[in-house]
Amino acid sequence: MHIVILGTAYPYRGGLAAFNERLARQFQSEGHSVRVYTFKLQYPDFLFPGKTQYSDEPEPQDLDIQRQMNSVNPFNWIKVGKLLKKERPDLLVVKFWLPMMAPCLGTIARIARHNKKTRVISVLDNIIPHEHRVADRVLARYFVKSVDGFVAMSESVLNDVGVFDNRKPRRFSPHPLYDNFGMSVSRGEALSYLKLDHNMRYLLFFGLIRDYKGLDLLLQAYADERIDKSKVRLIVAGEFYNNGDQYRQLEEQLGLQGLIEWRTHFVPDHEVRYYFSAADLIVQPYKSATQSGVTQIAYHFERPMIVTRVGGLAEIVPDRKVGYVCEVSPQSIADAIVDFYADNVDRFHDALVREKQKYAWNRMTETIMSL
Repeated sequence: MHIVILGTAYPYRGGLAAFNERLARQFQSEGHSVRVYTFKLQYPDFLFPGKTQYSDEPEPQDLDIQRQMNSVNPFNWIKVGKLLKKERPDLLVVKFWLPMMAPCLGTIARIARHNKKTRVISVLDNIIPHEHRVADRVLARYFVKSVDGFVAMSESVLNDVGVFDNRKPRRFSPHPLYDNFGMSVSRGEALSYLKLDHNMRYLLFFGLIRDYKGLDLLLQAYADERIDKSKVRLIVAGEFYNNGDQYRQLEEQLGLQGLIEWRTHFVPDHEVRYYFSAADLIVQPYKSATQSGVTQIAYHFERPMIVTRVGGLAEIVPDRKVGYVCEVSPQSIADAIVDFYADNVDRFHDALVREKQKYAWNRMTETIMSL
């Protein structure tokens, strides 16, 4: 088949780009011809909360990536739609994560389908976003009408699709492993690379820092006097996507100065393995969620997790087998941390190795093909 993936890819950075590029490679490994249409302009700079949208990594040499889309230019949407209509791919896979992108992606998909050949399948991160905005539902409904079928990566998102459409086929397929960050390294090598104290144990909060991800809850949990801070440190690795001052102020209020390793820059792909190899436990104290790519990085590096009981996180982290499922509270998160360090920190390893087999990339492509 000839397949086009519509969405974020190099030169853009982050989980969306990593997902689409890895999906393209999986399709290629299965014998398909694949092209990725990404953005010329994804977000106008004034709408982008981070420092830069662009990757410092080398350009992928094994993928056909074309910068075609402008997310805010309707004339461009028509042009790209006509290009795809003429190209006549068998399958157009659209990664959808934000209603703001619905006019762009929905218009392109509508025009492409007019060739009576191309089928449009959307892989959904969210259909109703974590941080609600005016007109989200109107925009999401517009996008839904442009698609032939849906793959949701959590049961909660699968149910959300029903708010907009109950006729089109939809399937659940869990977020595959992020296995594109290389292999783990020894704990000692990771600590040396990151210039961390070899005598300490480490918790890791990883990824872009936004309000819904609950870093404030984790700071409050880490302040629990039962956690031996002479042995356990917290690493916060990721770029602030909101005001970071609130977390620094909370650190001071809780008396945690000097006990937290703040690495508040965007972590490039080649450094990810060092953070996960250094950590004993990955903590995701989210206040709301659907699924999380961080969970799938943790599975790849076979690191136990703490997740909160929100969205689809509990679906993919069996409680006390590969980590802990907690309530959305500092007390519950602290209880899990204390329990983890009270026993053998490697006790979840064998179950992690078994559980990660569920998240192979061919499961995602098989689900897309079944639609």
